[in-house]
Amino acid sequence: MEILTAHGPAEVTVDDPRAADGAAFLMVLTHGSNGGLDAPDLLAAREAALELGGAVARVQQPFRKAGRRAPGVIEKQDEAWLEVVKLLRDRFGDVPLVQGGRSNGARVACRTARDAGASGVVALAFPLHPPGKPEKSREGELRAARMPTLVVNGDRDPFGVPEPSDGIDVVVLPGERHDLNKNPAAVGIAVETWLRHWIGRA
Repeated sequence: MEILTAHGPAEVTVDDPRAADGAAFLMVLTHGSNGGLDAPDLLAAREAALELGGAVARVQQPFRKAGRRAPGVIEKQDEAWLEVVKLLRDRFGDVPLVQGGRSNGARVACRTARDAGASGVVALAFPLHPPGKPEKSREGELRAARMPTLVVNGDRDPFGVPEPSDGIDVVVLPGERHDLNKNPAAVGIAVETWLRHWIGRA
């Protein structure tokens, strides 16, 4: 379905295998700055959530739907994201929300989690810093969520690998780079394991 935001239309694909009984939770996922919703790690996270009775909404953000590769101004990106999530929450009612994404989408999920009313974040290939520029850390964005957060990164990711800390679980997959496409099953296992613990706390 298409959702019109203040910064252009977004496209949302919803999977809800338990529509008749109500979803156990809602997971909202999004892409990286130059990627799509069929990225292997996003699909692995989707499958993990569906297996546990969650509904999954995959969001193509307005900048990508418009054909742009750069997300543009952070504030506008976050505003559009929050509009989409609000409409999805209205549709699914008062179920726990976990939001996530890969790369730039992981940054959006972390930055907006509290305002969206989420109680958990799944950050795939979180880009800790630009390649070769560790001094330009985005750790503050990762910690902005201040709620249970899963980070899944590859040990060869040129964007760096965050350190685990209170509330932030980090799974590092050997041999993976930023695209996390060598072993999507390992991504799925990491997400499913974390979700099982999160469901118990949500």
